[in-house]
Parts: sequence; structure tokens; C-alpha cells
Amino acid sequence: MSDRTTKERILDAAEELMLEKSFHSVGLNEILKAVRVPKGSFYHHFESKEQFGVEMLKHYVAESTAYKSKLLLSPTPEPDPLLRLVTYLESNVCRTLESEGKCPCLVIKLASEVADFSEPMREVLAQGTREWVAIFEKLLLEGVQKGKMAACIEPSIMAPVILDLWTGAMHRASTTRNVASLREAIAFLKSILSPSQV
Repeated sequence: MSDRTTKERILDAAEELMLEKSFHSVGLNEILKAVRVPKGSFYHHFESKEQFGVEMLKHYVAESTAYKSKLLLSPTPEPDPLLRLVTYLESNVCRTLESEGKCPCLVIKLASEVADFSEPMREVLAQGTREWVAIFEKLLLEGVQKGKMAACIEPSIMAPVILDLWTGAMHRASTTRNVASLREAIAFLKSILSPSQV
């Protein structure tokens, strides 16, 4: 049990550091110092920095997927799927503001950095985005079936568009240190998903 706790502590600390910096700019010593564990503990759990990166992204994606599922797919306390989506996206605006405009999502932050040099890390990112698209697709299907979203929506087509739109808006927000792009994306999604827009 203590081994797992140490591994989790290393992964959690690394996520925070890499959200602040980047995968390549965060060194092993910096991670170990944050967690206060010896180098041997790191190599007990991870064979290399790349394997560590794979584990870190799996850890982050699993937590993020569970969080998205809980907020977006649970009909309690909010039965309206469109309102659930808007509330989720607005919570991301708040997180971006709290981080002073820096990207609060490790997948978006690291995607362009690690995808070209590590195939295993790229695949974890790809799998994560597939899982997130599937969540959006289920949410959209529920919205259409309940009459809370426009009947003309094709969930399988719109789901990846939502993720792509939000990813692009997040990149612009990070670049400009301004959440206007996120608010514009939310307004656009509300306008096209609303059941009155048929």
C-alpha cells in the first residue's frame, strides 16, 4: 500500500509541475524534491522518464475521464444535458482564470510537445481523447432524446467537434492569457445545440 501511495504522490506532483512548465523542462530532481522521496523510489516505479510520462498521462486521463463522466453523464442533480455541458465548460473557464490564463488541462498542454517524440505517450493521449469524445456523444444523444438539444444534431459528428472547438479555444486562451475565446466557444455551442435552433 505504501508503494502505491508513493507512486500516486509522484504522479500528482509531476502533473502540477508540468502544468506550470512542460514535460521536457521538468527534471527528475525537481519532481523528487516536490515529493520528498529518494531517486531509488522513482526508478522502483518507473523504468525511464518516458515510461513515467506514459504512467502520468494514464493517471491524469483516468481521473479526468471519471470527472467528465460524473459531471456530464449523471442526470442528478441536473436533468438537462445542455445545462450540464454549459456548466462543465464554464467550470473550465473558472479554472483557467484561477491559473491566470494558463491551460488547466495536461492533455491539451502536453499534446503538441510529446506526440512527436513518444509513440506510447501519443497513444495515451489519443485514447484519452477517444474516451472524452464518447462522453460528449452520450451526452448529446441524451440531449436530443430528451428534447433538450436540437433534433438535427448528429451526436457522432458533433461530439468530436465540441472537443476540437474547446481545445482550440483553450490554446488561444493560453496564448492570449484571456478567456474570451472560451466564452465565445460556449456561446457558439449554446446557439447551435439549443432545441430552438432547428
